[in-house]
Amino acid sequence: MNRLLEGLYSVTITLWVGGLLVTGYVVAPVLFAQLSDRTLAGNLAGTLFAVMAWVGLACGIYLFCYLMGRHGWKAFRTSVFWIVLMMLVLTVIGQFGIQPILVRIKADALPRQVMESALRNRFAAWHGISSGLYLVQSLLGLWLVIWQERGKR
Repeated sequence: MNRLLEGLYSVTITLWVGGLLVTGYVVAPVLFAQLSDRTLAGNLAGTLFAVMAWVGLACGIYLFCYLMGRHGWKAFRTSVFWIVLMMLVLTVIGQFGIQPILVRIKADALPRQVMESALRNRFAAWHGISSGLYLVQSLLGLWLVIWQERGKR
């Protein structure tokens, strides 16, 4: 059973970090490059980011529980624990803090598209904050993967 939980731990890190990187730095740019309708590209990318946020929440909760179950309170002394916790907090901030703001700004811009409205600058600012947090989360994810590899040697 322990081996299964350890394997699931590795798969969970792979799914979360790999999903973050592929969604944010491969799929989203391809959508904007290939679709002539930027609104459609943005909506599809937004849906994918939302799916990845839910995947991240599930992965983060599993990793948190795994680390606590394996190390107990000593988990608080490990870098891996704090990386997972920071990634989880950033996921929560993005999904439940920033995304609702972006949705509200889009709704307030109707019947126009947000980037064609007076709310363009506010949307761009919040989108920039969201992108910055996503970048930090991605870098933490890379750190997590590298840290795990170092720990196996």
